[in-house]
Amino acid sequence: MAQAAQAAQATIGDSEFDRDTAVTLRAPGVYDTELSAGWTIISAVNGGYLLATLGRALADALPHPDPFTISAYYLTASQAGPATIRTETVRTGRTLSTGQASLYQQDAEGNEVERIRVLASYGDLDALPDDVRTTATPPEFPPVEHCFGPQDAPEHRPVEGSSAITDRLWLKIDPATLGWALGAPTGKGEMRAWFGLADGRDADPLSLLLAVDALPPTAFDLGLKGWVPTVELTVHIRCRPAPGPLRVAITTRNLAGGFLEEDAEVWDSADRLVAQSRQLARARLS
Repeated sequence: MAQAAQAAQATIGDSEFDRDTAVTLRAPGVYDTELSAGWTIISAVNGGYLLATLGRALADALPHPDPFTISAYYLTASQAGPATIRTETVRTGRTLSTGQASLYQQDAEGNEVERIRVLASYGDLDALPDDVRTTATPPEFPPVEHCFGPQDAPEHRPVEGSSAITDRLWLKIDPATLGWALGAPTGKGEMRAWFGLADGRDADPLSLLLAVDALPPTAFDLGLKGWVPTVELTVHIRCRPAPGPLRVAITTRNLAGGFLEEDAEVWDSADRLVAQSRQLARARLS
């Protein structure tokens, strides 16, 4: 079984992901953090990792523990190093609280630059009713042993730049969506993979914010190369994931004017749809 492919080592709250998304309260609503170079891809820090870091600050600032929906606008590219997160509580209710947060870094001249701005509603996933009515079905995946990870890639890498994030992930990509790595993209705009953290830490709501943005971009399957920077990303967390590996399926239906959307679904080991997302990204056409 896929669950056996990951030997549980790190635990939620005591893992590399937790340490690298840690925030320290400096003043009311103001947090310091250190963005780790271990989560970079090509030339910038991964957007899902950044969203999880902001999500952790909001979880501390708001009275409810879990992100239900969070929308992020990526304003400038974040770099590894120190950053400041400023949060604001917008509204507090009995079942939901809403807040906003922005992440700032200093540029080469010492000026403060806003990197990301988010608006989010938080609640308690454990308080949700069990009633589920859905037409959604889990994506069909080959067994883990028939999928391929970064360690299986040929020596000639199809994408130039940093791939540090891949050392922190457990990825096994569906070979039907891996043609781009061999110079033969399908043109369908699809990406599917088994997903987990390399140290065996199980998923939680904050790591789901990473999972929706951690696979290779669907632009590769369309025959494009290079960085695909996110403009806006919205994530809905539907329930707390069960222990075990996740399955992530991402599709793009429309590339126009140099921009494309990516729709992601994340399913847990209990065949539950635990997260959904949509993002708008810029594609490099030449």
